[in-house]
Amino acid sequence: MSLASLLRLFFLAAIWGASFLFMRMAANSLGPAVLIEFRVGFAALTLFIVALYLKRRLAFIQHKKHFFIIGALNSALPFLLFAYAAQTISASTLSILNSTTPIWGAVVGIIWSKTKPTKSMVLGLLLGLIGVAILVGQNHFVLNSQSIIAIVTALSASLCYAIASHYTKNAPKLAPFDNAHGSMWAASFMVLPLILFMPMREVPTTNVMLGVLTLGVVCTALAYILFFKLIEDIGPTSALTVTFLIPLFGIFWGHLILDEQIGPNTLLGALFVIVGTMLVTGFLPRKKHLAKTS
Repeated sequence: MSLASLLRLFFLAAIWGASFLFMRMAANSLGPAVLIEFRVGFAALTLFIVALYLKRRLAFIQHKKHFFIIGALNSALPFLLFAYAAQTISASTLSILNSTTPIWGAVVGIIWSKTKPTKSMVLGLLLGLIGVAILVGQNHFVLNSQSIIAIVTALSASLCYAIASHYTKNAPKLAPFDNAHGSMWAASFMVLPLILFMPMREVPTTNVMLGVLTLGVVCTALAYILFFKLIEDIGPTSALTVTFLIPLFGIFWGHLILDEQIGPNTLLGALFVIVGTMLVTGFLPRKKHLAKTS
Protein backbone atom coordinates (compact mmCIF):
# COMPACT_ATOMS: atom_id res chain seq x y z
CA MET A 1 0.00 0.00 0.00
CA SER A 2 1.42 3.39 -1.01
CA LEU A 3 1.79 6.25 1.46
CA ALA A 4 -0.97 8.18 -0.36
CA SER A 5 -3.39 5.25 -0.01
CA LEU A 6 -2.46 4.79 3.64
CA LEU A 7 -3.15 8.46 4.34
CA ARG A 8 -6.50 8.21 2.52
CA LEU A 9 -7.38 5.17 4.62
CA PHE A 10 -6.70 6.95 7.91
CA PHE A 11 -8.44 10.13 6.74
CA LEU A 12 -11.52 8.15 5.73
CA ALA A 13 -11.59 6.37 9.10
CA ALA A 14 -11.24 9.73 10.85
CA ILE A 15 -14.16 11.38 9.04
CA TRP A 16 -16.41 8.33 9.27
CA GLY A 17 -15.58 8.08 12.97
CA ALA A 18 -16.53 11.75 13.29
CA SER A 19 -19.94 11.11 11.72
CA PHE A 20 -21.14 9.54 14.98
CA LEU A 21 -19.92 12.60 16.87
CA PHE A 22 -21.99 14.93 14.68
CA MET A 23 -25.07 12.71 14.94
CA ARG A 24 -24.71 12.62 18.72
CA MET A 25 -24.47 16.43 18.80
CA ALA A 26 -27.56 17.03 16.66
CA ALA A 27 -29.92 14.09 17.24
CA ASN A 28 -31.71 15.41 20.32
CA SER A 29 -32.41 18.89 18.95
CA LEU A 30 -33.22 18.06 15.32
CA GLY A 31 -34.73 14.62 15.80
CA PRO A 32 -33.76 11.63 13.63
CA ALA A 33 -35.76 12.48 10.50
CA VAL A 34 -34.72 16.14 10.17
CA LEU A 35 -31.10 15.29 10.96
CA ILE A 36 -30.89 12.59 8.31
CA GLU A 37 -32.81 14.61 5.72
CA PHE A 38 -30.16 17.30 6.14
CA ARG A 39 -27.41 14.67 5.93
CA VAL A 40 -28.54 12.93 2.73
CA GLY A 41 -29.77 16.20 1.23
CA PHE A 42 -26.41 17.95 1.68
CA ALA A 43 -24.68 14.81 0.38
CA ALA A 44 -26.92 14.62 -2.71
CA LEU A 45 -26.34 18.29 -3.53
CA THR A 46 -22.59 17.92 -3.08
CA LEU A 47 -22.45 14.88 -5.36
CA PHE A 48 -24.65 16.72 -7.89
CA ILE A 49 -22.11 19.57 -8.00
CA VAL A 50 -19.28 17.06 -8.42
CA ALA A 51 -21.25 15.32 -11.20
CA LEU A 52 -21.68 18.65 -13.01
CA TYR A 53 -17.95 19.29 -12.72
CA LEU A 54 -17.14 15.80 -14.04
CA LYS A 55 -19.89 16.07 -16.67
CA ARG A 56 -21.47 12.82 -15.47
CA ARG A 57 -25.14 12.34 -16.31
CA LEU A 58 -27.16 10.36 -13.76
CA ALA A 59 -29.72 7.99 -15.28
CA PHE A 60 -31.96 8.16 -12.21
CA ILE A 61 -35.27 7.30 -13.88
CA GLN A 62 -33.77 4.38 -15.76
CA HIS A 63 -32.42 2.80 -12.55
CA LYS A 64 -34.89 4.25 -10.04
CA LYS A 65 -35.81 0.88 -8.50
CA HIS A 66 -32.15 0.07 -7.87
CA PHE A 67 -31.42 3.52 -6.44
CA PHE A 68 -34.38 3.34 -4.06
CA ILE A 69 -33.39 -0.12 -2.84
CA ILE A 70 -29.77 0.77 -2.19
CA GLY A 71 -30.78 4.22 -0.93
CA ALA A 72 -33.05 2.59 1.65
CA LEU A 73 -30.66 -0.16 2.77
CA ASN A 74 -27.37 1.71 2.59
CA SER A 75 -28.41 5.23 3.62
CA ALA A 76 -31.94 6.17 4.67
CA LEU A 77 -32.75 3.30 7.03
CA PRO A 78 -29.34 2.79 8.70
CA PHE A 79 -28.79 6.55 9.03
CA LEU A 80 -32.21 6.95 10.68
CA LEU A 81 -31.54 4.03 13.05
CA PHE A 82 -28.15 5.41 14.06
CA ALA A 83 -29.66 8.88 14.54
CA TYR A 84 -32.34 7.40 16.80
CA ALA A 85 -29.69 5.55 18.82
CA ALA A 86 -27.56 8.70 19.01
CA GLN A 87 -30.22 10.29 21.20
CA THR A 88 -29.30 7.85 23.98
CA ILE A 89 -25.87 6.26 23.62
CA SER A 90 -22.43 7.78 23.15
CA ALA A 91 -20.64 8.45 19.88
CA SER A 92 -17.88 6.01 20.81
CA THR A 93 -20.38 3.20 21.45
CA LEU A 94 -22.13 3.96 18.16
CA SER A 95 -18.86 3.71 16.23
CA ILE A 96 -18.03 0.36 17.84
CA LEU A 97 -21.48 -1.06 17.10
CA ASN A 98 -21.12 0.16 13.50
CA SER A 99 -18.00 -2.00 13.12
CA THR A 100 -20.13 -5.14 13.54
CA THR A 101 -21.26 -4.71 9.92
CA PRO A 102 -18.86 -7.38 8.51
CA ILE A 103 -20.02 -9.76 11.27
CA TRP A 104 -23.63 -9.22 10.22
CA GLY A 105 -22.44 -9.61 6.64
CA ALA A 106 -21.15 -13.09 7.46
CA VAL A 107 -24.47 -14.03 9.09
CA VAL A 108 -26.45 -12.72 6.11
CA GLY A 109 -24.10 -14.55 3.76
CA ILE A 110 -24.59 -17.84 5.60
CA ILE A 111 -28.38 -17.46 5.40
CA TRP A 112 -28.40 -16.01 1.89
CA SER A 113 -26.14 -18.57 0.21
CA LYS A 114 -26.72 -21.39 2.74
CA THR A 115 -22.97 -21.90 3.13
CA LYS A 116 -21.37 -23.58 6.12
CA PRO A 117 -19.40 -21.13 8.31
CA THR A 118 -15.70 -21.76 8.91
CA LYS A 119 -14.23 -22.15 12.40
CA SER A 120 -12.67 -18.68 12.24
CA MET A 121 -16.05 -17.18 11.27
CA VAL A 122 -17.77 -18.89 14.21
CA LEU A 123 -15.04 -17.70 16.58
CA GLY A 124 -15.31 -14.19 15.15
CA LEU A 125 -19.08 -14.16 15.62
CA LEU A 126 -18.70 -15.27 19.23
CA LEU A 127 -16.06 -12.62 19.95
CA GLY A 128 -18.27 -9.98 18.34
CA LEU A 129 -21.21 -11.01 20.53
CA ILE A 130 -19.00 -10.89 23.63
CA GLY A 131 -17.82 -7.42 22.62
CA VAL A 132 -21.40 -6.17 22.24
CA ALA A 133 -22.29 -7.74 25.61
CA ILE A 134 -19.38 -5.89 27.24
CA LEU A 135 -20.57 -2.62 25.70
CA VAL A 136 -24.10 -3.26 26.95
CA GLY A 137 -22.72 -3.68 30.45
CA GLN A 138 -20.52 -0.61 30.44
CA ASN A 139 -21.26 1.60 33.41
CA HIS A 140 -21.19 5.10 31.91
CA PHE A 141 -24.88 4.97 31.06
CA VAL A 142 -27.75 3.51 33.02
CA LEU A 143 -28.88 0.20 31.58
CA ASN A 144 -32.60 0.57 31.00
CA SER A 145 -35.16 -0.20 28.33
CA GLN A 146 -34.33 2.99 26.42
CA SER A 147 -30.60 2.25 26.19
CA ILE A 148 -31.22 -1.38 25.25
CA ILE A 149 -33.53 -0.27 22.43
CA ALA A 150 -30.86 2.19 21.27
CA ILE A 151 -28.21 -0.56 21.14
CA VAL A 152 -30.54 -2.90 19.25
CA THR A 153 -31.37 -0.05 16.88
CA ALA A 154 -27.68 0.64 16.19
CA LEU A 155 -27.03 -3.06 15.58
CA SER A 156 -30.01 -3.10 13.20
CA ALA A 157 -28.41 -0.24 11.27
CA SER A 158 -25.25 -2.31 10.83
CA LEU A 159 -27.43 -5.21 9.66
CA CYS A 160 -28.90 -2.94 6.98
CA TYR A 161 -25.39 -2.22 5.66
CA ALA A 162 -24.70 -5.96 5.55
CA ILE A 163 -27.90 -6.68 3.59
CA ALA A 164 -27.06 -3.82 1.21
CA SER A 165 -23.62 -5.28 0.52
CA HIS A 166 -25.15 -8.63 -0.47
CA TYR A 167 -27.80 -6.94 -2.59
CA THR A 168 -25.17 -5.03 -4.59
CA LYS A 169 -23.51 -8.30 -5.64
CA ASN A 170 -26.50 -9.05 -7.89
CA ALA A 171 -27.62 -5.47 -8.51
CA PRO A 172 -27.24 -3.54 -11.78
CA LYS A 173 -23.54 -2.87 -12.40
CA LEU A 174 -23.27 0.90 -12.24
CA ALA A 175 -20.26 3.06 -11.52
CA PRO A 176 -19.64 3.49 -7.77
CA PHE A 177 -20.01 7.27 -8.05
CA ASP A 178 -23.38 6.89 -9.77
CA ASN A 179 -24.53 4.46 -7.06
CA ALA A 180 -23.61 6.99 -4.38
CA HIS A 181 -25.16 9.92 -6.25
CA GLY A 182 -28.42 8.19 -7.15
CA SER A 183 -28.87 6.53 -3.77
CA MET A 184 -28.48 9.84 -1.94
CA TRP A 185 -31.27 11.43 -3.97
CA ALA A 186 -33.46 8.37 -3.40
CA ALA A 187 -32.72 8.49 0.35
CA SER A 188 -33.63 12.19 0.40
CA PHE A 189 -37.01 11.48 -1.19
CA MET A 190 -37.73 8.63 1.27
CA VAL A 191 -36.77 10.47 4.46
CA LEU A 192 -38.55 13.73 3.62
CA PRO A 193 -42.13 12.56 4.46
CA LEU A 194 -40.97 11.25 7.85
CA ILE A 195 -40.34 14.82 9.01
CA LEU A 196 -44.13 15.15 9.44
CA PHE A 197 -44.05 12.37 12.05
CA MET A 198 -40.66 13.22 13.62
CA PRO A 199 -40.43 17.02 13.45
CA MET A 200 -37.61 19.22 14.68
CA ARG A 201 -37.72 19.58 18.48
CA GLU A 202 -35.92 22.91 18.88
CA VAL A 203 -34.13 25.51 16.82
CA PRO A 204 -30.58 24.22 16.35
CA THR A 205 -27.55 26.25 17.30
CA THR A 206 -24.99 27.43 14.77
CA ASN A 207 -22.54 24.78 15.96
CA VAL A 208 -25.12 22.04 15.46
CA MET A 209 -25.91 23.18 11.91
CA LEU A 210 -22.20 23.43 11.05
CA GLY A 211 -21.83 19.88 12.36
CA VAL A 212 -24.77 18.68 10.24
CA LEU A 213 -23.34 20.40 7.16
CA THR A 214 -20.02 18.66 7.77
CA LEU A 215 -21.87 15.38 8.31
CA GLY A 216 -23.53 15.63 4.89
CA VAL A 217 -20.75 17.14 2.79
CA VAL A 218 -17.62 15.61 4.33
CA CYS A 219 -18.70 12.49 6.25
CA THR A 220 -21.12 11.31 3.56
CA ALA A 221 -20.53 12.75 0.07
CA LEU A 222 -16.77 13.21 0.14
CA ALA A 223 -16.31 10.04 2.20
CA TYR A 224 -18.01 8.02 -0.53
CA ILE A 225 -15.72 9.52 -3.17
CA LEU A 226 -12.66 8.80 -1.02
CA PHE A 227 -13.78 5.23 -0.35
CA PHE A 228 -14.32 4.53 -4.04
CA LYS A 229 -10.86 5.94 -4.78
CA LEU A 230 -9.40 3.56 -2.20
CA ILE A 231 -11.20 0.58 -3.75
CA GLU A 232 -9.78 1.59 -7.13
CA ASP A 233 -6.23 1.93 -5.78
CA ILE A 234 -5.89 -0.95 -3.30
CA GLY A 235 -8.93 -3.18 -3.92
CA PRO A 236 -12.07 -3.83 -1.84
CA THR A 237 -10.41 -6.24 0.61
CA SER A 238 -7.68 -3.82 1.69
CA ALA A 239 -10.15 -0.92 1.72
CA LEU A 240 -12.23 -2.93 4.21
CA THR A 241 -9.53 -2.34 6.84
CA VAL A 242 -11.13 1.08 7.38
CA THR A 243 -13.76 -0.83 9.40
CA PHE A 244 -11.15 -1.68 12.01
CA LEU A 245 -10.02 1.95 12.37
CA ILE A 246 -13.40 3.71 12.62
CA PRO A 247 -14.04 2.74 16.29
CA LEU A 248 -10.63 4.10 17.30
CA PHE A 249 -11.45 7.47 15.80
CA GLY A 250 -15.03 7.34 17.08
CA ILE A 251 -13.75 6.86 20.63
CA PHE A 252 -11.11 9.57 20.15
CA TRP A 253 -13.54 12.19 18.80
CA GLY A 254 -16.17 11.41 21.44
CA HIS A 255 -13.62 11.88 24.22
CA LEU A 256 -11.99 14.96 22.68
CA ILE A 257 -15.13 16.91 21.69
CA LEU A 258 -17.92 15.59 23.93
CA ASP A 259 -15.76 14.60 26.91
CA GLU A 260 -17.08 11.02 26.78
CA GLN A 261 -15.37 8.80 29.29
CA ILE A 262 -13.17 6.02 27.92
CA GLY A 263 -13.67 3.24 30.44
CA PRO A 264 -12.20 -0.27 30.40
CA ASN A 265 -15.51 -1.65 29.12
CA THR A 266 -15.36 0.60 26.06
CA LEU A 267 -11.80 -0.42 25.17
CA LEU A 268 -12.35 -4.11 25.90
CA GLY A 269 -15.63 -4.20 24.00
CA ALA A 270 -14.01 -2.46 21.03
CA LEU A 271 -11.13 -4.96 21.08
CA PHE A 272 -13.46 -7.97 21.01
CA VAL A 273 -15.60 -6.51 18.22
CA ILE A 274 -12.58 -5.53 16.06
CA VAL A 275 -10.81 -8.89 16.49
CA GLY A 276 -14.10 -10.69 15.82
CA THR A 277 -14.57 -8.64 12.67
CA MET A 278 -11.04 -9.47 11.51
CA LEU A 279 -11.68 -13.18 11.99
CA VAL A 280 -15.03 -13.08 10.19
CA THR A 281 -13.57 -11.22 7.20
CA GLY A 282 -10.57 -13.57 7.04
CA PHE A 283 -8.15 -10.71 7.70
CA LEU A 284 -6.24 -12.41 10.52
CA PRO A 285 -5.85 -15.86 8.91
CA ARG A 286 -4.69 -14.25 5.69
CA LYS A 287 -2.03 -12.25 7.50
CA LYS A 288 -0.79 -15.35 9.29
CA HIS A 289 -0.54 -17.20 5.99
CA LEU A 290 1.51 -14.42 4.45
CA ALA A 291 3.83 -14.40 7.43
CA LYS A 292 4.50 -18.14 7.02
CA THR A 293 5.26 -17.91 3.31
CA SER A 294 7.44 -14.81 3.41
